[in-house]
Amino acid sequence: MKILAIETATEACSAALFLEGEVRERFEVAPRRHAEWILPMMDQLLREAGLSLRDLDAVAFGRGPGAFTGLRIAAGVAQGAALGAGLAVAPVSTLAALGREGLDETGADYALVALDARMHEVYWAVYRRDGRLLGEEQVIPPDRIRLPDEVANAVAVGPGWKVYGEILREKAGARVRFSLPQRLPRAAWVARLAARMVASGGLVPPEAAQPVYLRDQVVTVKENP
Repeated sequence: MKILAIETATEACSAALFLEGEVRERFEVAPRRHAEWILPMMDQLLREAGLSLRDLDAVAFGRGPGAFTGLRIAAGVAQGAALGAGLAVAPVSTLAALGREGLDETGADYALVALDARMHEVYWAVYRRDGRLLGEEQVIPPDRIRLPDEVANAVAVGPGWKVYGEILREKAGARVRFSLPQRLPRAAWVARLAARMVASGGLVPPEAAQPVYLRDQVVTVKENP
């Protein structure tokens, strides 16, 4: 199985190539430079592997939630690459990919994933070790979060825990055993989850590959006097 994955939902920019279970990745923290970095990363990975887009089984991207511009870039690049090569697309939850990394790294039973959503809110999701989402992904003020009663032996993962750590730790209490607040979403984990989507037939045509924002974007236009 061969999958090219990209992730640009936060200040991090990354691309990864999944080759029969092995993952190669390019990763940079590059705020506002995703459009500049992502295509060269993809090209480098394919060139080093001696592959073209047409040799792949699918293209994957982190569908969000996350920064509006970053999600638009990822969706547009994935759609363009897939259309040009006649491939289907795996839209992978950015929160699920980050949660999977935390679960696999620590051995925790639950992942409490938080990204800073600005406006005093977080993008939030809770995942079980088997990958099942408890409840739904949401954008929510951190002081309104309610954890399911079953959560224990959890890993706190994502930069939302760095920004709102005091509030979130008060909510989670002793149920958090591991903490990875510096961790940013990576294409390597998007690729691993995409491989499961390929195996289960969960791909979509390029035109159906859309970002997930979780909230409407507010654009303010300043009128000329």
